[in-house]
Amino acid sequence: MALVAFRGSLVPKKIKIKAAPPPSSPWVSEIRLLAWLATCVSVISFLAYFQRGDVLLYGDAIAHINIARRVFDSKTPGLLQLGTVWLPLPHLLMIPFLLSNEMWRRGVGGSIPSMVAYVFGAIGMFRLIRGALSRSLEPDGAARIAAWTATLVFAANPNLIYMQATAMGEALYLALFLWTIVYFSESVRGDAKALTKCGLCVAAACLTRYDGWFLAVAIAAAVVFRSIVDGKAAPPTAPAFRIPRAAALKFVLIAAAAPLLWLTYNGIVYRNPLEFANGPYSAKAIERRTVGGSPVHPGSGNPLLAEMYFLKSAEANVAENGWLQRAWVFLAVAGVLGGALAYRSQPSVAGSSSTRAGPLLFLLVPLPFYALSVAYGGVPIFVPAWWPFTHYNVRYGLQLLPAFAAALAMFVHLAVRSEGWKPRVRLACVLGLFAFVIASYASIWRAGPVSLIEAQVNMRTRTQFEKELAVWLQKLPSDSTLLMYVGDHVGALQQAGIPLRRVINEGNHRTWKQPADPNGLWEHALADPARNADYVIAFEGDSVWQAVQGRHLPEIVEIHVTGQARAIVYRAR
Repeated sequence: MALVAFRGSLVPKKIKIKAAPPPSSPWVSEIRLLAWLATCVSVISFLAYFQRGDVLLYGDAIAHINIARRVFDSKTPGLLQLGTVWLPLPHLLMIPFLLSNEMWRRGVGGSIPSMVAYVFGAIGMFRLIRGALSRSLEPDGAARIAAWTATLVFAANPNLIYMQATAMGEALYLALFLWTIVYFSESVRGDAKALTKCGLCVAAACLTRYDGWFLAVAIAAAVVFRSIVDGKAAPPTAPAFRIPRAAALKFVLIAAAAPLLWLTYNGIVYRNPLEFANGPYSAKAIERRTVGGSPVHPGSGNPLLAEMYFLKSAEANVAENGWLQRAWVFLAVAGVLGGALAYRSQPSVAGSSSTRAGPLLFLLVPLPFYALSVAYGGVPIFVPAWWPFTHYNVRYGLQLLPAFAAALAMFVHLAVRSEGWKPRVRLACVLGLFAFVIASYASIWRAGPVSLIEAQVNMRTRTQFEKELAVWLQKLPSDSTLLMYVGDHVGALQQAGIPLRRVINEGNHRTWKQPADPNGLWEHALADPARNADYVIAFEGDSVWQAVQGRHLPEIVEIHVTGQARAIVYRAR
């Protein structure tokens, strides 16, 4: 205390002494290092793929970008332009980056959310394993090594590195998937606020991919179960397992809000809450149109065979060589079984180690989800090693990458902590595992990431077709109005730099008017193209093609590319 003179009197005055800031935690420093490394990998890989023109290879990536763009760039802008089949969160996150015409044309705006998600996904992988494998409240050295192992296996995967450079939703969903399990794991260990964060993450996952709906059900079942037993079945040393019923109810409401929102949206706008599942643009409807009848893809109606195809696609995403692929499955199973046996008897501060590692089982949720989706949901997966020996949805196998990473991390954790093994044996096991991962990923880089090859195989003729069409579209007057069905070849407009507000398309009508909207702009233009548009772009067989038949509109150019329906550009007026 100091004495300060004030108007002739002595007045006591307290002097506040600021405490020295606490030293930076080593774990915080590691997170910063990891974030910096992941950002470098993300940016460098994006620049490499962007320079090679591989960012916009996927037709779905182009569709995602233009769905987001038409929310504000359309003759009928608004949130109803988000459509019905694809969930809206990825598109909403892209919108701020697509305000720039240049970022829209080049696809950069669609890649940015994926790149950010990749960084957060790597951090989530690290935090999940570090917390789940620690024996105490503070992470130990073995957990630290295991966490870095899992993160490197996850973040260094060549297929994930490619996918995060695109506007596809895999990187975003994986990040939300991991953080959902991170917060659930932390709630199990006693963090009261983590369960609410878990609910928010799973709700976001539900608005990203339908995988999230299955994940939400699985975690909600675990939360409700724990709230019902209320710790009665748990040992006294595990108070963190007791989830209050009020907290469980809050979690369920948050998690259920996203699916209910989407069902309500479909019900109000399309008069069918399941429009995304059985409507004309659903996976089942597309498959029926493609094969002209009943589904014929491998695994249809057979969950076991569907599971095998999904697992094979997961193998293809972690190694190119068949022996290496099988070794991944073997090591993953060995890591899980070994961890289950070793951790069961090991005590920890917040209950048994098996309790802390238990939430890692949610990393296996993609296995039943894709078995059911392929068998009954009209979602085919084709892998090059099995019939029909081609690539389709092979990228879905990336959903098991976190499980592979966690299993290998458990294997390393066991080797480091095993007191019965000699130090040289432990070191040899860890180094051997790292050599195995390096050999696997090197085989992918030599052959090319299977997710990249999938896009190249399926988009080769479509890319050529859209480039040729874009050249002719650029020659049209800049103030002209076009009539075009954009569901298949919106990429041509994107390459030509033609704003979607200049194009009358199938999104320019009142979707809630079923089955048709006679007063909608799209229907008006189809009924009288010459009155509503300056130029018409018709693809053989589509609705515009049918509308112009017999109207004798003058042709400007006819474009043919093998494997694609021919296109004709007409002058309408």
